[in-house]
Amino acid sequence: MPVKPVEKIWMNGKLVNWNDAKIHVLSHVVHYGSSWFEGIRCYNTKKGSAIFRLDKHIERLFDSTKMYYAEIPYSVQDLEKACVDTIHANKMKACYIRPVAYRGYGDVGVNPLNNPVDVAIAIWEWETYLGADSLLNGIDVCVSSWNRPAPNTLPTLAKTGANYANAQLIKIEALKMGYSEGIALDVQGFVSEGSGENIFIVKDGIVYTPSATSSILCGITRASVIAMLQENGFEVRETQVPRELLSVADEIFFTGTAAEITPVRSVSRLQVGDGKPGAVTKKMQELFFDIIRNGNDKYGWLRFI
Repeated sequence: MPVKPVEKIWMNGKLVNWNDAKIHVLSHVVHYGSSWFEGIRCYNTKKGSAIFRLDKHIERLFDSTKMYYAEIPYSVQDLEKACVDTIHANKMKACYIRPVAYRGYGDVGVNPLNNPVDVAIAIWEWETYLGADSLLNGIDVCVSSWNRPAPNTLPTLAKTGANYANAQLIKIEALKMGYSEGIALDVQGFVSEGSGENIFIVKDGIVYTPSATSSILCGITRASVIAMLQENGFEVRETQVPRELLSVADEIFFTGTAAEITPVRSVSRLQVGDGKPGAVTKKMQELFFDIIRNGNDKYGWLRFI
């Protein structure tokens, strides 16, 4: 999915040309993965352009850096405004937004504390993440041979570049085996998440999703879907999810900023339900797309710009 360049990128308080958005090769982030980022979407709804849950994404960015003793030299309000300014500067009605904070040029040793924390915000056009018909017909996935990090190794609640070395391996393995995505287990063998998505499993009318103790990133879309499920009378259990539940599930779907709400039609060649998106999945898609496409937002999740 090559990124089509736009005109401007926000870097440390200034809008610079796309091709001038560069860092030094000895920046700490290049050698040690010391970056923290968000993926946010701006939608061209029928009521105007709007960013989905901008406040929660920027809040999580600050939470992620705090876990690593990195202090962003801007306020939450500064970065929210910078996201909007970058969209306006590029005259885009819909886009993907990537704020990233990273340890810049300074010391080259493992100790990061003497390196500056730089911030950039880039935007670009975004297609359907897991394939053109994935939202309609679902995708085929596998259970990965790679586990998510064990407790007390890396903070999985942080959306940090370092954690995505693990995610890359999950994704590559799945693609090499002919699947669209992989589902990782935690170190205890319970279901965790996809390489870049949270997972929901429906069985006998109950909706299960792995809890924060299963080495997941607590997704913004995940939280939104849980709220919509509960409001519509579904029982949601955030808990340890045994691997075998994937084999007998009535429905499975992924959630994420990129994936939105993507049905899963098979896991490791075993069909999920009747192989089509189920009633719960379609209901969540209906409610979610009414917000992001039509702008019908009773939750206050959209920031119209």
